[in-house]
Amino acid sequence: MPKTGLLLCNLGTPDSTKVSDVRRYLRQFLSDDRVLDMNRLGRWLLLNLIILPFRPAKSAHAYEKIWTPRGSPLLFHGQDLTAAVARRLPDVSVKLAMRYGNPSTADALQEMEKEGVERVVVFPLYPQYAASSSGSALEEVMGELGRHWNVWPIHVVEPFYAHPAFVQAFAQVIQGTLQTFAADHLLFSFHGLPERHVEQSDPTAAHCLKSSTCCDAPCAANRACYRHHSFETARALGTALGMGPDRWSVSFQSRLGRIPWIKPYTDEVLPALAKRGVKKLAVACPAFVADCLETLEEIGMRAKEDFCAAGGEDLVLVPSLNVHPTWVDAVLQLASEASPWLQPAKALPVVGEGPTASV
Repeated sequence: MPKTGLLLCNLGTPDSTKVSDVRRYLRQFLSDDRVLDMNRLGRWLLLNLIILPFRPAKSAHAYEKIWTPRGSPLLFHGQDLTAAVARRLPDVSVKLAMRYGNPSTADALQEMEKEGVERVVVFPLYPQYAASSSGSALEEVMGELGRHWNVWPIHVVEPFYAHPAFVQAFAQVIQGTLQTFAADHLLFSFHGLPERHVEQSDPTAAHCLKSSTCCDAPCAANRACYRHHSFETARALGTALGMGPDRWSVSFQSRLGRIPWIKPYTDEVLPALAKRGVKKLAVACPAFVADCLETLEEIGMRAKEDFCAAGGEDLVLVPSLNVHPTWVDAVLQLASEASPWLQPAKALPVVGEGPTASV
C-alpha cells in the first residue's frame, strides 16, 4: 500500500525578529499575486518604494512583543499540533508547511518524498476559504508537486468554517475563558480582506456585497465567500455557546491601505461597543487556529488599549485552538473525512499535552 503524507499548511512567520528577516518574510508574502492582486509593475512599485522601506521595522517591533524562547507562537503551536497529530497517525508522514517562510512547502514535500510518501492529504489550516490563504496554499502545493515526473495523488480538506468538530473545539476554548471572565459581550474578530477579493469570489458577480443581507444564508454565489464563511462560523459558535445574537457580534481586523475592506472594522467596533456600555469584552479570533501576531499583539495588546481608552474596563483575548486536545481530535476527524487513506489511532494521554494558553 502506498505511504500517505498529511501536510498541515499555514501562513508563515519570520525566522526571527530581526528587521532583515521580517523584510524577507514580507517580501515573499506580499509578492504573492493572490495577496496583492494587482499588475506586476504596480505591485513592485508599492512593495519596494512604499512598504518594504518602512513596514519591516514596525512589524519587527510588534513581533518582539510576542516572541518567546521557543520563537514565533504561530510556528511552535504548529509544530506542537503536527507532533500531536503524528502520534495518532503512526504510519503517516505528518509535516507542517508554511506558505511563506520556514518550514517551506517545498522542504516539507521533499522530506515526505525521502520517507517514501506516494500520496498526500493537504490540510489548509484556514477555517474560512479565501483565495489569498487557502487558495494560495493549494496553488503552492500543486505547483511543487507538478515539478515531479510522477505527480502524487492528493486529497484536500475543504474549508471547515461550520464543521461541528471545529465549532465544538473553539466553543470549548471560549467557554474556558468565559468561566473565568464575566464578559458583557463576545466579539468574533476575523482577519479582513479587501472587498474586491470577496467580489471576485462570487461567480455571479451579482450577490456578494450587493446587499446588507448577502451573508445571511448560503447560496451558490457565496459558496466561496470568506465574509459569508466568517458569519457562518460566528452563528455556529453562538449557537454552540447558547448565546443569543444580542450577546455577540462580528468584525474584521488587520485592514491596510485606503481601499475598502470588508466591514464592520474591528477598530471601529471596539469604541462603539464601549460607548454602548460594554465594560468587559471577550474577543475570539476564529479565523486563526493558532495564536500569532494578529491575535496576541493586534487584539491582546493594541485592541485592549483602544477599548479601554474608549471607556471599556477590560478586554480579554480568547486563546486560539493551538494544540487543545479537542482540536487535535477535530484535525484527525476532518482529515479522515477528506480521505480514506487516513485511519487515526485512539487518543492516548501524553504528559504535557493539553490546552495551550496564549503567550
